[in-house]
Amino acid sequence: MADKRDYGQFCGLAAGLNVIGERWTLLIIRELLIGPSRFSELIDNLPGIGPNLLSERLRSLTERGVVRQLTMTGDGRAKVYELTELGEQLREPVLALAHWGMAFLREEDRKGVIRAEWGFLAIQSMIVHDRIPDVDEVYEFQVGDEVFTIEVRDKKVDFGRGHAAEPSLTVECDAETFIRIGARMITPFGAMATGDVKIKGEVESVYRCTTMLGLS
Repeated sequence: MADKRDYGQFCGLAAGLNVIGERWTLLIIRELLIGPSRFSELIDNLPGIGPNLLSERLRSLTERGVVRQLTMTGDGRAKVYELTELGEQLREPVLALAHWGMAFLREEDRKGVIRAEWGFLAIQSMIVHDRIPDVDEVYEFQVGDEVFTIEVRDKKVDFGRGHAAEPSLTVECDAETFIRIGARMITPFGAMATGDVKIKGEVESVYRCTTMLGLS
């Protein structure tokens, strides 16, 4: 760690950037916020990073106690990386940064990599906490091949992956459309008009969900 760049400032932000400020590091954190991943999965989901650089970043994060490496059950040779409790503390600031960054997305960025799994984090970043409905409901999002849910209970929100037993609302679209809606490039209702979004559910549930996500 001695050759790692250091800002040399007695400041919490500078100290944090000493750990996660290097290029690619926050994107590695993003992938692990979605769930534990093998090295090969991280390489596939971060095109352009290169195995040597990924190894260096993972080693640094592991030494700092942000990431841990585990042996997969049933396969002593397979390793999986996951966030530690310290790493999980990055969820809120990373989600806030992702939400902030959506304002800078442009149509030409659609040429880049788009993954349906990113929708799972995008939806978490969009919650407007003072607009969480009083009604207990479950909203299911089918984004490409990924399925995730928002469950509202007692004005608290929980996120899950997989189908809901009895969703109050089901939203179906591809990953590109989902990100474009989150970035305010198009509206949910405009996407419905073009057939890019399909919604099943009561009008009241649609209104409550879009309001909670800051989309209405």
